[in-house]
Amino acid sequence: MVIPEHVALILDGNGRWAKKRGLPRTMGHKEGCVTVEKTVEIAARMGIRYLTVYGFSTENWKRPQDEVSYLCGLPKLFFNRYIRELNERNIRVCFIGELERFPQETRTVIEDAVRITAENTGLILNIAINYGSRRELVLAARAYAQDVASGKRENDLDEQGFEQYLMTSGHPPVDLLIRTSGELRISNFLLWQIAY
Repeated sequence: MVIPEHVALILDGNGRWAKKRGLPRTMGHKEGCVTVEKTVEIAARMGIRYLTVYGFSTENWKRPQDEVSYLCGLPKLFFNRYIRELNERNIRVCFIGELERFPQETRTVIEDAVRITAENTGLILNIAINYGSRRELVLAARAYAQDVASGKRENDLDEQGFEQYLMTSGHPPVDLLIRTSGELRISNFLLWQIAY
């Protein structure tokens, strides 16, 4: 059996799952965290090297404020429960996205998880928070243009050179993309990385 090197997950359908059971949408998001824990364990056991999870998109800010507030608190809930186990399992936590918009408490929890696991050499768990692929591509293009304007590099961009400006720089392309709800759309997630 061929094991994919890089698997990406679009966590979708948690709110609908909860609503179908007469629960608040937030309970669906909480249950989604439990599912992520199980998925990370399975991926590590299988020998998958990179698991990128779409935790919070740039579009999620448009949801009702109480749901957004709950989603902003999920990293604290997740890492308070799970950081020790991640570290013991030699899993390295990374993040892609823009953290500036999150409350300081959320940013601190995320930064601590990255710091605590920085030396781990097993599965790399990328969590995409306040991430949108179009935004990533715009930021990459801006960074490239700034490097050219400042004389740090020649204006000789090719695909391989562009990849170093992406938030996933140094990671292999995605081999398998899974959307948990079964819907067939990619929701502005890793557009460059899933090209093939």
